Amino acid sequence: MTNKILSLIEVLAIAGMTTPVLALNDSTGEAGINAHRLHEFPLNLLGRKIGIGQVEIGRPGKFGIDKAGNNKARILPQRVFFRDKLAIPNENVDNHAVMVAGVMISDDKLLQGVAPGAKLYASAVGSLNEGGQPQECLASQHVALQNSGDVRAINFSFGESLERDSREEPILDGKALLTKCIDWSSRVHDVLYVVAGNQGQGGIPIPTDHFNGITTAYTTKRQDKFTKVDFANLSALPDGIGRSLIKREINVGDRRAVSLLAPGSQIAVYNQEGQVEKVSGTSFAAPHITASVALLQEYGDRALNQGVSNWSLASRRHEVMKVVLLNSADKVQDQGDGLLLGMGRTILSEKNLTWLDSDAYQNPRIPLDIQMGTGHLNVFRAYEQFRGGQNSPEDFVAEIGWDYGEVEVNTYQDYYLEFPLQEGSHAAITLAWDRLVYLNDRNRNGKYDVGETFRDRGLNNLDLYLMPADEESNLRNTCSSLSSEDSVEHIFCPVPATGYYKIRVYHRRQLNNPSQSYGLAWWTVTQKN
Repeated sequence: MTNKILSLIEVLAIAGMTTPVLALNDSTGEAGINAHRLHEFPLNLLGRKIGIGQVEIGRPGKFGIDKAGNNKARILPQRVFFRDKLAIPNENVDNHAVMVAGVMISDDKLLQGVAPGAKLYASAVGSLNEGGQPQECLASQHVALQNSGDVRAINFSFGESLERDSREEPILDGKALLTKCIDWSSRVHDVLYVVAGNQGQGGIPIPTDHFNGITTAYTTKRQDKFTKVDFANLSALPDGIGRSLIKREINVGDRRAVSLLAPGSQIAVYNQEGQVEKVSGTSFAAPHITASVALLQEYGDRALNQGVSNWSLASRRHEVMKVVLLNSADKVQDQGDGLLLGMGRTILSEKNLTWLDSDAYQNPRIPLDIQMGTGHLNVFRAYEQFRGGQNSPEDFVAEIGWDYGEVEVNTYQDYYLEFPLQEGSHAAITLAWDRLVYLNDRNRNGKYDVGETFRDRGLNNLDLYLMPADEESNLRNTCSSLSSEDSVEHIFCPVPATGYYKIRVYHRRQLNNPSQSYGLAWWTVTQKN
């Protein structure tokens, strides 16, 4: 047991540091991700009946099973496991996992979680001395299969060091077993994995090099709002004396690791003893995003049950959730005229630069800022993005909307916006699709078993354009996102002239199947009368 605790402490020193001592309500409120507006009347969204998951070295306690089950703090997971088996009472209960779970589902009035109505399924992978990536993959698969196979998002507030990877000279190229495992699982189980970003110095880079989910960096407060990337994130290009070490812990090539920011500095949570602590790290940013999925999915299921006309089961797709969260992120505060899409804050990098200063804003081949991704999570804006509904390219599309579509190689899908866009406004458009990973299923049972491997079939190359409606050539676009390495394309650009426009999804290059499914979200401003 002592070895288990020591191993856990080593990982948590990187994944999320804790300091004894209130602020979860800040991080879930207007200063943070703005979830309180969804909790309140008339929306009343709490994540009810939505399954979400948690995979870590340890697990939260469950009242009635564990002596450490924290009923007082109202952190009540639906079910708890050890890898792919039911949890053994009082074993593998861990303070870090309790605090991460609290960010997601705490039902305490003082420190309410992001989605207190969600059903949390949590699995402990156990001591690092007794397992590794195969066992972590097994636990991830097991969690993904809970809730009758309907878990919408899984939180990873831990990771594996490159030093423990069995490959010869391992790098962050997406080839580690655990990385391929979660990309396979995201597609097969249709679940959005949210991964805590690496914080450097021999830290937890695997599986931050995944393609199909979201990796987060964390923000700290400035002038009472979470607006600044914290210095502890490894989310900047390495330089100086630490370059050789840190460079190994950033994705190879031009592919960016960070997708989205969330609050992660001095977050008040309940610990295992029911006391309040302030914690910091990407470990506590990731669960803000994971639980936000539960809020949005409760809204989506409500729309399905009510028979909303522009709604379908595609609203549950992980690609759709990914683009909705990324496209609605805050970048630069709107001045009140709506031209910056009503964004609520300006986000600053470690060197106090804004998204408008980034290479992602200026270079069409770079979709994500290396520190900020697409910006900062704002789950109320994500709700506004999501409620725009599914818009088919067969008809004119609304100024705000999303779609789950498919495109054949060397062809494109055009989305014609119904109304003219306003000169001087910005358009935000995000496209996401999956890397194709297959399981080498030796026993043909349809599940991963320890000892099995995965086959990476690669990533098809899709491009994204905003174009005048009457243009046919991709070259005559208004703006574009043309990364050859990322599984995300993102446009945030000014509209040069009032007029009619269209969004084009182009399948440029085939590496696996000729047909590629995708999630697409857009937010534009129509001409003012």
